[in-house]
Amino acid sequence: MRIAARVSNDATGHDAVVTTGTTATPLAVPPKPGGRGSAVNGGEFLMLALATCYCNDLYREAARLGLAIDGVEVEAEADFEGVGLAARDIRYRARVRSGAPSEAIARLLRETDAVAEIHNTVRAGVPVRLEALGAAPAPDPAPGTGRS
Repeated sequence: MRIAARVSNDATGHDAVVTTGTTATPLAVPPKPGGRGSAVNGGEFLMLALATCYCNDLYREAARLGLAIDGVEVEAEADFEGVGLAARDIRYRARVRSGAPSEAIARLLRETDAVAEIHNTVRAGVPVRLEALGAAPAPDPAPGTGRS
């Protein structure tokens, strides 16, 4: 399954869309107050990706193990110390509300940690490459500005 994301930003707006297979889902991500870029940065989205992945996977793995869970809360955090520097000390915590025995929940947490795809991607240090670099043409000047 191919998963992709696209962000488009200019003076007229900010659009974010994620696509899984052929299903596109727009996300409500506001622009920065000055309009240049996203109000949510990549590090924040990475922490959200880790928390979301683990949350979703807890439900999936609980179903596989036959555990009923009533709710999940996941927090993820990391330290980003400067421009161009990789995150350090990535960590996360999870709480599961369930009537299941604590040993069963501990097993669920461990087994989910082992199969959480985003966590395993970060842990593996998967290479990231820029495939194309280029400039898009500038928009035509507004009529009557005399610029060409």
